[in-house]
Amino acid sequence: MPVPTPELGSFNFVPETKENLDWADLVTLDFSLLSTEEGKQQLAKTLVKAVREDGFFYVKNFNISQERVNRQFLLGKQFYETPLEEKLKYVPEGLDNGAFNGYIPAGRRILEPTSGIRDRVEMYNIPKFNGDFKHTHPTIIQEHIQEAEEFANSLNTEVLEPLHSLLAIALELPEDYFHKLHVYSQKSEDHLRYMKYTKYTPEENLKLGRIWGRGHTDLGSFTLLFRQPVAALQIKNHTTGEWKWVKPQDGTLTVNTCDALSLLTGGYVKSTIHRVAAPPKDQEHVDRLGLLYFQRPNNHVRLSTVQDSPVLQREGFTQNDFERSGNPVPTMEEWTFAKQKWQRTKNIVRDDPQYETAQILPGWREKVYA
Repeated sequence: MPVPTPELGSFNFVPETKENLDWADLVTLDFSLLSTEEGKQQLAKTLVKAVREDGFFYVKNFNISQERVNRQFLLGKQFYETPLEEKLKYVPEGLDNGAFNGYIPAGRRILEPTSGIRDRVEMYNIPKFNGDFKHTHPTIIQEHIQEAEEFANSLNTEVLEPLHSLLAIALELPEDYFHKLHVYSQKSEDHLRYMKYTKYTPEENLKLGRIWGRGHTDLGSFTLLFRQPVAALQIKNHTTGEWKWVKPQDGTLTVNTCDALSLLTGGYVKSTIHRVAAPPKDQEHVDRLGLLYFQRPNNHVRLSTVQDSPVLQREGFTQNDFERSGNPVPTMEEWTFAKQKWQRTKNIVRDDPQYETAQILPGWREKVYA
């Protein structure tokens, strides 16, 4: 049951855009179908379509109330109203070497070198509550840390565990196969994130080509994104290569598949390519607040292709890029911090090919997505 919590007030979302954007046609997994074996089989088939074609999909009826979600948005909003001087006390030691729990300030990347425009993305990452991580937070977070813990635990039991069960069913594996790689009590680099994109002027957006963040993939298993109506997220369809907008849907969360699942399935599960664009003109004047959860396999898990799946064997997905290259397959911990160190590189100029195609581990070069 949700824990008793102090008053936070109410959170009001901005109106959705009225522009006619080219929205992606994404599938929805209705978790009310989980109650029957037939329903689970149906959801597993739907999930396969999602992870093979788009990578992004919606989940509804996941047993977490909108009120609880709104409280997390409000907590994030109040955190970002904290003075910068206070937030900077929570920058992680070792940020330049890949540390990421705590506050990551804006301005580490140069988006447009002629004018010197830098990124305006701030993040606050809260790690797992399994005893492996210190929980020292600014006052507004600390006062509500029990609520954040309960929320994070609910995401695991109500959303992520069912997704892993459905993926196992789809791959003709025991239903708990992927659960064993994502045990909450074991150390992994999962985290809850409050994320703020501060707006640019219309003139600045033109200089940026109306793209705030280049196309990329996430490094873990699943990323959960809670509905917020400022349109900015775009995804690249794996089949057509087209970029389309992701529409905020009432009563849903948006999920994308990530690198670790792609490596574990030899590329059968595709890691979603996505980017952040400038919002449409009728939302260009507001900041964008995000609420996300990043799940990753346990740190000790080696990201070798699963050999037990009849589906992967039949369809020829038996090796990932590391295995094909003959290089050592990293553990999730090695993979996480190689990617994070690369992502956190300071004062990089966007479009620098030496950075964007850097080799971060033997057998793995990063990729550029428009």
